[in-house]
Amino acid sequence: MRLQFLEAQGSTDIDKAHSEMTSVRAGALTDLWGNMFFGERIRLVDLAARNRLPALYPLQEFVDTGGLIAYGGNPADLIRRAASYVNKILASAKLGSLVEQPTNLELLINVKTAKAHGLEAPPSPLARADEVIE
Repeated sequence: MRLQFLEAQGSTDIDKAHSEMTSVRAGALTDLWGNMFFGERIRLVDLAARNRLPALYPLQEFVDTGGLIAYGGNPADLIRRAASYVNKILASAKLGSLVEQPTNLELLINVKTAKAHGLEAPPSPLARADEVIE
């Protein structure tokens, strides 16, 4: 497997990045979490579908709009934990104690999108998924 990193600084870079992925016949893609990507989620999902490119997204909203898979921290849980994080900072916590990782990761699979890509979701991930969209 060869990884290729493509940068998108703005919405105009998204089409260029997808064009590059298509030209090198990328086998899959993952989109990162960011305001620009969230705002362009419908377009990103549409481009992946048009190019028949399986994609992994960071948030449920991507899967809700037709994305294949989302895996990541639950935003509501992360926001709740932010309050305790602020409390630690205000209590002059040591820098090392401020390093945390999400403890509640969610897996969402859109079976309808998988079928449109000609993919069959294996039983094991489907059984472990927090949500399966038919």
